[in-house]
Amino acid sequence: MSSTTLPFRRALPVSAALAGVLTLSACGSGSDGGQGAGGGDGANTRTVTTAMGDVQVPAEPKRVVVLDTAELDSAVTLGVKPVGATRTDSPSGFPAHLPVGMVKDVKIVGQMLEPSMEAILALKPDLILTSKLRHGGKYAELKQIAPTVMTEGTGPSWKENFLVHAKALGKEAEAGKTIADYSARAAEVTAALGGKKQAGRTKVSMVRFVEGMDVCLYGKKNYIGTVLADVGLDRPPVTDQAKDGFILTVSPENIDRADADVIFHSVYGDPKKAKVPAVTGGPLWKNLTAVKNDRVHAVNDALWMQGIGYTAADKILGELQEALTA
Repeated sequence: MSSTTLPFRRALPVSAALAGVLTLSACGSGSDGGQGAGGGDGANTRTVTTAMGDVQVPAEPKRVVVLDTAELDSAVTLGVKPVGATRTDSPSGFPAHLPVGMVKDVKIVGQMLEPSMEAILALKPDLILTSKLRHGGKYAELKQIAPTVMTEGTGPSWKENFLVHAKALGKEAEAGKTIADYSARAAEVTAALGGKKQAGRTKVSMVRFVEGMDVCLYGKKNYIGTVLADVGLDRPPVTDQAKDGFILTVSPENIDRADADVIFHSVYGDPKKAKVPAVTGGPLWKNLTAVKNDRVHAVNDALWMQGIGYTAADKILGELQEALTA
């Protein structure tokens, strides 16, 4: 799932059996609900500052469950293969940009917005990674199963979140290398575009077609916005009108507001229901600068919108370079 908060569905109820297990766990775990809050780092634990307060996690977690694509990307990037993860819309259930070996045999624990507590409990995790935005309402249940590290949100804070994930996983050294490698790769792409000044002369629109919604024009304060900024690309003035810097939705009759030197667009859901044919087949779309100059690029939504991590970002940088230097 991307940084867009798509309509939430009602959470599935916890079974009576699971509720009983959680109750017993709570009764025997003290007031911190099994998190071991306080007490500082020990030989077998470390303290992680999270959106829900300080949490004690295992020094070397072995059975990690991740509940969103950002946490999955972080774990895989850091060389940690989770035992469980929520499902995405891809055929395999996991984002296609991730190495197959790192997601093979990972158990699916439900949909991202509706993770199964029973499935998570059955995996006997020693660490759960997610965000307050996605699962804050399930925190009381999750922390009874295992220490649960939640970041505040997802999307634009992905770099800060990655550091929290690295701390929880005991992979801070690996995180430092990942960040340095990404910075170097972004600089390479900028250089390939002619340097910072030249890159800054190119205005890029990011358009997302979402089933059941008007067309989404992405602002600067979201995952893909930060990646474009890292390369030094400019954005059209309309991005400054995005609510909270995130997205601005426009009707097909106002798609001319997406005008830019280059347009990247993706689709979430059924293309027809997302109004792709109606928009791209219309005269307003065909009159856009990028369309007339053949600088429109269809991209993979699962990667550009839902990856939300360094492994995804590295692949996006490659696609940016290929598209903008062709």
